[in-house]
Amino acid sequence: MTARTFPTGTIIGYPRIGRRRELKRAVEAFWAGRIDAEELEHAAAELRAATRERLAGLGLGRDDSSIPESFSYYDQVLDTAVAVGAIPERFAHLLDDEGRADLAALFTIARGEGEQAPLEMTKWFDSNYHYLVPEISPATSFALHAERILGTFAEARAAGYLTRPVIVGPVTFLALAKAADDAPDGFRPLDRLDDLLPVYARLLERLGEAGAHWVQLDEPALVSESLDESRARLVDAARTAYGALGALERRPAIFVAAPYGSLDEALPALAATPVEAIGLDLVRGALPAAFDPATAESLAAKTLVAGVVDGHNVWRGDLAATLERAEAVRSITGSVAVSTSTSLLHVPHDLEDEPQLDPRLASWLAFADQKVAQVAVLARGLAEGRPAIERELDAASAALADRAEAPGVRVAAVRDRLAGLDRDDFSRAPYAERVEAQESLGLPGLPTTTIGSFPQTAEIRRARAGLVNGSLQAEEYTARMREEIERVIRLQERIGLDVLVHGEPERNDMVQYFAELLDGFAVTANGWVQSYGSRCTRPSILWGDVSRPAPMTVEWSSYAQSLTEKPVKGMLTGPVTILAWSFVRDDLPLGDTARQVALALRDEISDLEGAGIRIIQVDEPALRELLPLKRADQPEYLDWSVGSFRLATAGAASGTQVHTHLCYSEFGVVIDAIRNLDADVTSIEAARSRMEVVDDLASSGFDHGIGPGVYDIHSPRVPSVDEVTALLERAVGEIPVTRLWVNPDCGLKTRGYDETVASLENLVAATNEVRAHVGRESSGSSCTDPDRC
Repeated sequence: MTARTFPTGTIIGYPRIGRRRELKRAVEAFWAGRIDAEELEHAAAELRAATRERLAGLGLGRDDSSIPESFSYYDQVLDTAVAVGAIPERFAHLLDDEGRADLAALFTIARGEGEQAPLEMTKWFDSNYHYLVPEISPATSFALHAERILGTFAEARAAGYLTRPVIVGPVTFLALAKAADDAPDGFRPLDRLDDLLPVYARLLERLGEAGAHWVQLDEPALVSESLDESRARLVDAARTAYGALGALERRPAIFVAAPYGSLDEALPALAATPVEAIGLDLVRGALPAAFDPATAESLAAKTLVAGVVDGHNVWRGDLAATLERAEAVRSITGSVAVSTSTSLLHVPHDLEDEPQLDPRLASWLAFADQKVAQVAVLARGLAEGRPAIERELDAASAALADRAEAPGVRVAAVRDRLAGLDRDDFSRAPYAERVEAQESLGLPGLPTTTIGSFPQTAEIRRARAGLVNGSLQAEEYTARMREEIERVIRLQERIGLDVLVHGEPERNDMVQYFAELLDGFAVTANGWVQSYGSRCTRPSILWGDVSRPAPMTVEWSSYAQSLTEKPVKGMLTGPVTILAWSFVRDDLPLGDTARQVALALRDEISDLEGAGIRIIQVDEPALRELLPLKRADQPEYLDWSVGSFRLATAGAASGTQVHTHLCYSEFGVVIDAIRNLDADVTSIEAARSRMEVVDDLASSGFDHGIGPGVYDIHSPRVPSVDEVTALLERAVGEIPVTRLWVNPDCGLKTRGYDETVASLENLVAATNEVRAHVGRESSGSSCTDPDRC
């Protein structure tokens, strides 16, 4: 192949939902039948064109491959599965005669259809982005279907851009996949690497024929120590994959990007292959102090892409120190480029879209567009020397100094309260004592509940918007929210649920709601970030010391409880999740910030108890998400994350039943941490993975209340009574009935009422069926286990 020069500045990826969520709206319009596939394709093409033009205007080149083609309609891992033909057999009927999936098929694989469950979904490394998990077996027939990858590249060329296609690399694709149901015991998707590589090879050849100079293969699996595959096997797989792909004669130059941490022993392995460029995350990771001679020689011949601009957070940062990190790479190779540490899909589009932010706070921040501009500045500094960008360096340093001195960043009363904590502040009474005290709740066996939120209707959203813009007075807003709460309470009573929730109509988001009521946070108007598919969130900005000026949830929970004799759960978001789903400050250890949030929640729990709320749920769906990818960093994280939850809940009385909720993660690796939370009841995602988690629970000896979800709320399909019964019976087979709860996987906010009611009715019907079955078993002479009888 012809030698190619890598651009001096680039980004790993860019937000793809649109500055005003244009893609979300177009995709959901397609799902609803309001537009057809051609109209959706047109909307997506307009968005891609606008993105390229914006990136060129911010300083990336039109003709040097510095602009990545990282667009996706739903998820980049799903796109890769479709491109290599890794479609589960249950969806084979959706493919055309040549095995290709159109847009309708792609979305069905993602969301499910009828009795066909969608692909499982879980968190993408240590981010809040969710990817769809490929299903691979020995029978999976890999074949190239790269029309969309080639089409978007050709689209860009026709518009005058030479862009860089971005694809999930073969090692990461297989490492993140799961064995399909028909795979034999002991099969691992990475076993199929040799079969998959020819498809990647053909893709590279096709891209070369189309005129691509560079292709980016994303390999974050090579930085992780938290995957099922061993590090040694992943490194060997990288050596095999990039030895083979690098040896191709007709291909673009290969850039292997490895965000979210240090490559460690994978770096020498990649260095020994013929790839032309290697991306290094120098925000979450670092370079080794030294290399062996062979590795040093190999790296000196490559371009090292220094990921020094933080793609994970929104702080402007210390630009001078960032330049120093990039300059340090020159000790390894003379060919250095500057980039973001990760894709910018983790941050909002543009700080200019937030005029309501305090100008002082805004001066400390950088969203995606500002980070692209930082890359362009740093690239110029590398090429022309530090004096060429002295003004930009000084401005960033001044903003950093101003941030350190601003009121609210350090609050003496908050710091003093933290300093006064002792061991007793982190512990409740023994679990057995609490179980006895909570018998007065009068709950049946296999109690049914939901996770918290109910569907948010257009009327609810309009009422919240009216309160914000002043068109609705506070008294009228409260009245409308109370009407909705009463409707939700009566609905749950009619369905037959045992523990009720108020439905959270007053909450725009499970983190933002609290951020708006806690000191130390700011919220955005347009700071949307993709969570999964068309689902977007607006992470809050945690900039200062945290405290609670006043009760936050007591009014709504106590009103709901006044409407029913059944217990109503108080609903709070836990400290770890508030941190994980916010842009957290980078000038204080995360553990200290988590404990500040925990103390605010502890005060809220006390006030809920005072209002007569006997069951309080403190959600921690992000507990697994923040687990560091490197094992050496995990004990410290688990210590402060578990400790902050216990600090929040340890003040609760023994008769108060504390629940928590976790979702969409691989739980086996944190099962001890879940136990150490010491919640009375833990609800957990399990439906999409078909109750795989119960094996981890049973083998670990988990002995507190547990609610493995029996209804996947991230799909619009309604699970049948038989389906829920089968899942529940599997759980009953592993978990004592006395500790088992029945609930959906997650909150119902994003679902519609028709599907929600039907699904919950089926959930209750299945529970009653299993209760009767367990009752029949317990009345017979064959029952020998009193915990299950």
